[in-house]
Amino acid sequence: MLLFHGSNVVVSEPRLIQQNRFLDFGFGFYTTTNQKQAMAFADKVYKRRKEGGRIVNIYEINEKKAFEECSVLRFDAPDEAWLDFVSRNRLGNYQGDSYDFVYGPVANDDVYTTLTLYFAGALTKEQTLETLRIKNLYNQLVLKSERALSCLKYIGIMPEEEFYGTSKV
Repeated sequence: MLLFHGSNVVVSEPRLIQQNRFLDFGFGFYTTTNQKQAMAFADKVYKRRKEGGRIVNIYEINEKKAFEECSVLRFDAPDEAWLDFVSRNRLGNYQGDSYDFVYGPVANDDVYTTLTLYFAGALTKEQTLETLRIKNLYNQLVLKSERALSCLKYIGIMPEEEFYGTSKV
């Protein structure tokens, strides 16, 4: 399986680096199977940091080793368990089990707006889940341990012409 990581730098040797903000699935190295999602994130990071480039790093994962030998928490849809997990992580108070991998829908900017309304009490859990069910959510696979990182093989970066298409932005 190919995985993508959007950034403003080449990440040939992924590491677990403590984040300065609370993310959907907590601390870890975030990847996706969706190339377009990684491209959008690379663009966002590049614009925010104003250095480097729009870089989509490509990895291959040893699925047998990863999903048979490591612990995996999987969410197939934005359901109540996913919402509770993301909420606790985004608020910085997750105290549950540790996993090598967490897989599930990504709370992108559009979803984050819905979550913000939920955190503020403007939406009930049921309203939030109903709103999320109609959204086209991308996925993320977060590597949360050194054991998980050992399952990745760096392939390279996406060529610029694929990222920019026929004209550079």
